[in-house]
Amino acid sequence: MEVFYLPLQDGPRLCVLHRPDRPGSEAGAFVYVHPFADEMNKTRRMAAIQSRKLAAAGWLVLQIDLFGCGDSEGDFGDATWSRWIDDVIDASGWLHQQCGIAPMLWGTRLGCLLAAEASHRMPSPPNLLFWQPVVSGKRFMQQFLRLKLATQLLGGDDRERQGTEHLRQQFVRGENVEIGGYNLSPGLALAIDKCELSTPKTPARVAWFEIAGGPELSLSPGLQSRLQAWQTSGVPVDVHAIGGPAFWQTQEIAECPELIEASVRAVESWRR
Repeated sequence: MEVFYLPLQDGPRLCVLHRPDRPGSEAGAFVYVHPFADEMNKTRRMAAIQSRKLAAAGWLVLQIDLFGCGDSEGDFGDATWSRWIDDVIDASGWLHQQCGIAPMLWGTRLGCLLAAEASHRMPSPPNLLFWQPVVSGKRFMQQFLRLKLATQLLGGDDRERQGTEHLRQQFVRGENVEIGGYNLSPGLALAIDKCELSTPKTPARVAWFEIAGGPELSLSPGLQSRLQAWQTSGVPVDVHAIGGPAFWQTQEIAECPELIEASVRAVESWRR
């Protein structure tokens, strides 16, 4: 494992590179795209465990803290969706130069949406490993804004109780909004709001993982419709339902070992 700063536009990005034990015999390479805001912190342990497991199975894995996130350069309030897409593309290009392997993309939550956007701008369509992907940026942003409302309600000040539409209007007026300790800019919020998980370029392959906390591991009708549309478009997508905790939002840091092992098995056929 190597920890270093990758010099990119707007300053360096913290990276962690996991290498297989036997250099020169890599099965392939991945760039990991982390989730949004505090979900990034909640999932760091799972991402690290999965990266080590993939490296042990022969894969190169590059983890990158996007601009304004984690220990990378910049403030979260200055981050933009297009800058994050560039970070993913630049990191993939750097890894390709280092090892001669065009990397695949692995994302968690909003990181899947970001990875899908970045994949459309890559020379050849990468395979995609998705953990609990966000399908609708608008729905995700609606849920994130509700964190602000919950904080206001807990504060007990009636003057501070505003709906999500009021917060959206602040973005339209060009105002930043602080939510859960994150200074969210209008540009980033409105860009996410417009995003939908788009159909990957074929012949890319997709391994899609959904995590359910209860005994029922069924997919929602909306999700089934989206996946069917992808398959109709010729995208080879394999959907896996895994039982386990919603580790990206649990109060304490949680692990989902079954997801780790299932992900390694799912990408086995992607070896070069």
